[in-house]
Amino acid sequence: MHPRDRGPYSNDEVARAIRERGGDISKAYIAYLRNGKRSNPTMHHIEALAAFFGVKPAYFFDDEVAEEVDSMLVRMVSLRNAGLRLEEWEALRDSGVTRIAARANGLSPKGLLAAVEILNQLRALEGLPLEENTDGG
Repeated sequence: MHPRDRGPYSNDEVARAIRERGGDISKAYIAYLRNGKRSNPTMHHIEALAAFFGVKPAYFFDDEVAEEVDSMLVRMVSLRNAGLRLEEWEALRDSGVTRIAARANGLSPKGLLAAVEILNQLRALEGLPLEENTDGG
């Protein structure tokens, strides 16, 4: 995953960051790995790349680990695109809000409006303030 508002890390950025951490890798070697001209990196290189990208070394050769990490990255990108930080999403998940949102997924606009009305009634019953409708619906 790369920082918001920019593309993937360049080979030079990755190599420089790894060297700054005491590793030994060149931007050319990273390019060879990316384009398939090299396919058997040393464990030293695997560990350095894993540390840079924040994954376990197994990510590069264990399909289960790779699928798990890739799935997590897709969720993180979705959160980032929605303007949420991971901590905010975890708080929503822990409070049960994401479960409600998941159940609402796929409802028609009419169904969503009914769900909002029900939630408003529940908030009123529990003495919680009603939130203003900010989506124009």
